[in-house]
Amino acid sequence: MSTPGPAAGGLRRTLQRRHMHMIALGGVIGAGLFVGSGVVIGAAGPAAVISFALTGALVVLVMRMLGEMAVAYPAIGGFYEYNRLALGELAGFLTGWMYWYFWVIVVALEAVAGARILGGWWPGIAPWQFTLALVGVFTIVNLLSVRSYGEAEFWFASIKVAAIVAFLCAGALFALGAWPGASAGLPQLTAHGGFLPRGIVPVLTGAVAATGFYFGAEIVTIAAAESAEPDKAVAETTQSVIWRVLIFYIGSIFLVVALVPWNDAARMTRPYVSVMEVLRIPAAPTVMSLVILTAVLSALNSGLFAASRMLMALARRGDAPASVARLDARGVPVAAILASTAFGYLTVAMSYLSPDRIFAFLVNSYGTVAIFVYVLIAVAELRLRARLEREMPERLRIRMWGYPWLTRLAILAMLAIVAAMAVIPEQRAPLVFGLLSVLVLLGVYALRRLARTQAPALR
Repeated sequence: MSTPGPAAGGLRRTLQRRHMHMIALGGVIGAGLFVGSGVVIGAAGPAAVISFALTGALVVLVMRMLGEMAVAYPAIGGFYEYNRLALGELAGFLTGWMYWYFWVIVVALEAVAGARILGGWWPGIAPWQFTLALVGVFTIVNLLSVRSYGEAEFWFASIKVAAIVAFLCAGALFALGAWPGASAGLPQLTAHGGFLPRGIVPVLTGAVAATGFYFGAEIVTIAAAESAEPDKAVAETTQSVIWRVLIFYIGSIFLVVALVPWNDAARMTRPYVSVMEVLRIPAAPTVMSLVILTAVLSALNSGLFAASRMLMALARRGDAPASVARLDARGVPVAAILASTAFGYLTVAMSYLSPDRIFAFLVNSYGTVAIFVYVLIAVAELRLRARLEREMPERLRIRMWGYPWLTRLAILAMLAIVAAMAVIPEQRAPLVFGLLSVLVLLGVYALRRLARTQAPALR
C-alpha cells in the first residue's frame, strides 16, 4: 500500500476511514449526554425524548449540508472556507474565530471536569495539577502527528460506542423482561403524570438546552483535509450521523425515562448511573465515571485538534497572525496547537482564579456561539448549492435533501432557538454573553479592516 502524500497546504493525508468514522462518533457522544441530559429530563419528563429528537433532527440537517459542501470543496478549515466563499470575509472571520473560541473553552471545561473525576480517585493530588497534566498530555498527542490524534480518538470513541451499545442492549433486555430479575414493560414512561407531565413548553425549552450536547459532529469535515480518502470518508460519516443520533442519543434517553422516575431529582443528577443501578450492575458509579472520563479525554483531544486547524486556516487567510499557519516537517501546525493550548491554560487559570466572573462569562457564552456557527453554515449552503448547480454540478456528489426548503426550515428553526433563549430565564445569560462575544469579534474585524486600509497610506 502506498503512503498517502501531503494534502493541500502541506498537511498529511494520514487519517484512514476508520479514524474518520470514530472522529464523527466521538463528536456526537460527549460527556454532556451522560451528565447534562438529566437536567432536560427533569424539566420535560419522559417527553425529553422529543426534545432530543427535535435538536437531533437539526444536527442531521446541518451535517447533510456540511457533507454536501465538504465533498464539493475539501478545504483546510472546512466550513470556515465555505462561509467565506459563500458569504464573504466577515462571515468567514466570524465563523472561524467563533468556532476556535468554542473549542478552546471546551478544552478548559473538559480538563477541569477530568481533574474532578481523577481527584475523586486520588484526593491527595491538587485538582489544578490534574488539569495541567491533562492539557499537557493531549497537547503532546496533537503535536506528534495527525495520525496520533486520529488513533487516540479512534480508541476513545470505541470505548464510548461500546459503553453506549452495552447500555442500550442491557436496557432493552430489561424492558423486554429478559434481564435477571426484570419483568417486561416500561413502568416509568407514564407513571408520574404521563408522558407529557408538564406540557409542551418544557419540551421545546429542553430542545434549546440540548443543542450544545450535539455540537462536535462537524469536526469530521475539518479532518477531511487530512484524510486519505476525503470524498468517501466524509460522504460515509455524514450519512451515518443520522442513525447514530437516533440510536445513541434518542435510544439511550428513551431508556433513561422508561426505567428511572423522571421526577427523582437525586437520580437525574446522574441519569445513566441510575439506570445501571436499576439493572443491578456492580460498581455502577465507578463504571460510569470511567466512561465519562473517556468522553472528557476525547473532547480534550478533539478540541485541541479542531481549534488548531481552525486557527491555522484563519492565519492562511490573513484572519490571524501568519506565524501560526506554519507546519513542521511532519505536517503538524505546531504554532497553532501551542497558541490554542496557551488560551486553554489561561481559561483553566480563570476557572480557579475567577470562577464567578471571567470563567462564568466564558462558560455562558460559548454554547450560544456554537448555534451562531450552525446558522452561518446553513446560510452558506443555501448560497453555495445554487452556485454549484450553475457552474459545477459534477461536484454535487452529495446533495442536501429537499433543497432549498429544508435548508430554509433549518435556518428558521435555529433562529427560533436563539429567539427562545431570550424568553427562557436560564438561557438569557448565555444569549447575552454570546452576543457580547460576537460584538467583540465585530469590533476586532472593524479594527483589522481599518488597519489594512491605513497601511498603504502610511507607506
